[in-house]
Amino acid sequence: MTPDEGSHYDPGQRQGLDPKRRRRWHDPWIDQCTPSGCTIMLSESQKAIVRATVPLLDACGEALTTHFYGILLREYPEVRPYFNQANQLTGDQPRALANGVLMYARHIDRLEGLGDLVPAIVNKHVSLRIRAEHYPVVGTCLLRAIREVLGAAVATDDVIEAWGAAYGQLADMLSGAEEAVYKAQASAEGGWRDERTFRVVEKTVESDEITSFRFMPVDGLPVLAHAPGQYIGLRVLVDGIDVRRNYSLSAIADGRTYRISVKRQPGGLVSNYLHDMVGVGDTVELYPPSGHFVLEDSGRDVVLISGGVGITPTLAMLDAATQTGRTIHFIHATRHAGAHAFRKTIEDLASSYPRLRHYFCYEVERAGDPEPHAWGFLDKQMLARWMPEAGTADVYFLGPKPFMKVVRDSLRALGVPQAQARFEFFGPAASLD
Repeated sequence: MTPDEGSHYDPGQRQGLDPKRRRRWHDPWIDQCTPSGCTIMLSESQKAIVRATVPLLDACGEALTTHFYGILLREYPEVRPYFNQANQLTGDQPRALANGVLMYARHIDRLEGLGDLVPAIVNKHVSLRIRAEHYPVVGTCLLRAIREVLGAAVATDDVIEAWGAAYGQLADMLSGAEEAVYKAQASAEGGWRDERTFRVVEKTVESDEITSFRFMPVDGLPVLAHAPGQYIGLRVLVDGIDVRRNYSLSAIADGRTYRISVKRQPGGLVSNYLHDMVGVGDTVELYPPSGHFVLEDSGRDVVLISGGVGITPTLAMLDAATQTGRTIHFIHATRHAGAHAFRKTIEDLASSYPRLRHYFCYEVERAGDPEPHAWGFLDKQMLARWMPEAGTADVYFLGPKPFMKVVRDSLRALGVPQAQARFEFFGPAASLD
């Protein structure tokens, strides 16, 4: 499960969170994700050229980024482990990059207007261990793609020079922020910088599709505490091929282990490898926790809405919220009882924590399945019945993109303030509009 360059929530100054309550390994990059953190600055003429290319990017950005990835992955195979090839085939990754490039061009005069895009990219890059030396390769391929897709008559030398400077500014900003995070993670209690070997100490089947894996470091030392909602980077060799993925941490931090819960995806290279080939006693390489879609300690009630495997990060959020004494509304939708992971976990917690209200929605009815609270697809009417009064709670939601669009639109219609409705994408960023 991969959170990506598109979630719109930053648990920091913009949401009014007390800085003392922020995880300290987030702090180093917050100030660096601004023009003041860059050493490369554009001239006014270069900014004007970049601004002028916005209509072109709007019209053919996806074609440009698709061509870019073709060059990058074909001619620089050493970067392939950092990319999920399934996202290339669906076009999700090129679309995400096209959106990011377009936003950058639109905000070239005021980079702070990029908002959460930069922190989301930084977190994603950190989780996969993108390094400063990767940026020149990406820049070379991007400028070449601009010239080849737009043509030399449009992508003149002046345009290429302006975009080279713009990319240099962005690369400087991102790589500086990422290096700050690497250093902070390495120096934090239980932290480390690059790969660290972990052993599988538990493997638990949670549903017909989802299996949990609990990892403990081989060195026996403590591990970096993660914020509820964060994810971990995982590196494995599948048939001799180096691949990296992100998976949400599905249990609250305990200082000793990490747990992920993985859905078997049809044709999924890593998910099937984990389900079929990785067992208790086997080892994997992990990178420190990352991610900025985390539970905020605002004092308001909490609403956690998930679809399918989107339940995984909400489990850590749920555990954390119970420790604050807040009222929690836990809403989960899935296809049927066989695909419903952690139902008993939620029901058992509700019996011991009376301020937890839980609601389940199943799409289809099967003989012998336990009853949910509602049948069909989650909709505005169900949310209206199950949620507290608009504005009294923080709402966190994630799941498949069509599910998230329905939830987002329903929350708006119910009057939930945008600042109190937070979501994250699994996979590359996408638009819910």
